[in-house]
Amino acid sequence: MEQTYKYFAFISYNSKDTEWGKKVQKKLEGYKMPATLCSEHGWERKPIKPVFFAPTDIQPGGLSEELQERLRASRNLIVICSPNSAQSEWVGKEIEYFHQLGRTKQIHFFIVEGTPHSGNPDTECFNPVVDKLGLPEILGANIHEKIYRWPWMNKERAYVQLVSKLLGVEFDTIWQRHKRQLIKKAIAWVVGILIVLAALFYVWHINQPVDVEIRLNEASVHNEQLPPLKDAIVTMTLENETKTDTIPSLDEAGLFTNIPHRFMNKEVRIQVVCQDFLPLDTTIQLSTAVTLNLYRDVKIYGDIHFILFDESRDNEPCPNTEVIVDGHRVLSDAEGIVSISIPLAEQKVFYPISSSSVIIIDKEIKTPHTSSYGIACRR
Repeated sequence: MEQTYKYFAFISYNSKDTEWGKKVQKKLEGYKMPATLCSEHGWERKPIKPVFFAPTDIQPGGLSEELQERLRASRNLIVICSPNSAQSEWVGKEIEYFHQLGRTKQIHFFIVEGTPHSGNPDTECFNPVVDKLGLPEILGANIHEKIYRWPWMNKERAYVQLVSKLLGVEFDTIWQRHKRQLIKKAIAWVVGILIVLAALFYVWHINQPVDVEIRLNEASVHNEQLPPLKDAIVTMTLENETKTDTIPSLDEAGLFTNIPHRFMNKEVRIQVVCQDFLPLDTTIQLSTAVTLNLYRDVKIYGDIHFILFDESRDNEPCPNTEVIVDGHRVLSDAEGIVSISIPLAEQKVFYPISSSSVIIIDKEIKTPHTSSYGIACRR
């Protein structure tokens, strides 16, 4: 009947190699075997557990009864090999005791530093008791064996070598699968890093301030006889903050600097006030280059309104009198008031005035003007 053991393995190490001992314990206890092999051998998916790892190496006085009991209760002995353990009397005692139990074939070596059989005490990784006991020629799983260009792959290969020896299976049976999984994990890791970097770049990017250029376009019928746009005041509202700039002319742009990137492609309120043009109050989707259409106020230069009076008759109003305003004929009303609207394309700052029935003294009228503007004439 096959003997049962409390521990799958006992890790022997020098206190200077404690971290390596912990890593090996974690790797072995967490290693998942292929489902097919587990089914074939009746193993659990994680067959290498528990692994005994003492909190420190043994102290002077030889192996304690407790450690001897742990060694007897362990199926395998794993020796963390390095120049530290090679010079450790207590690692040698653990190897020797396990050998005395008749389990020489269950002694496994995991090389983390140094060179096997170097003959130099400063670099030798095998404890002298190996030669003393005449143990079979061994190389052990070596994390520094240069099979692959990447050191992490060589470490993983050494772990799998140790696993295959502990379980008595062909190394290649599990290494090829493990290698594929490592490659997948590496790819996933790289993709994950790229995603994180992309996310960080996106966060950085959306928090970078941008400059927004705003230009104005005269969308109404262009009329060169009217004064051009001048000193338009543009106001941008961003949540509870407003920014203002003045655009001198249609040929120049307004520049709003240090706009938080989070407002890009979001709706913001824009207001424009400019002499001779209708005010603009609109909501736009913000971008780095914005063009806004403005329309002239046709009333400024197009609404002609004056009183026709006869200066030869004490400035009495001239009712029902025909007046020609820049070719447009119109009659004054009963109170001598002349009103006419000129189309935008024909508007001017100064309009010539004439009449076929009276003598016009003021030959032109200037716009814009007030409703009390008067034009003198004589009958």
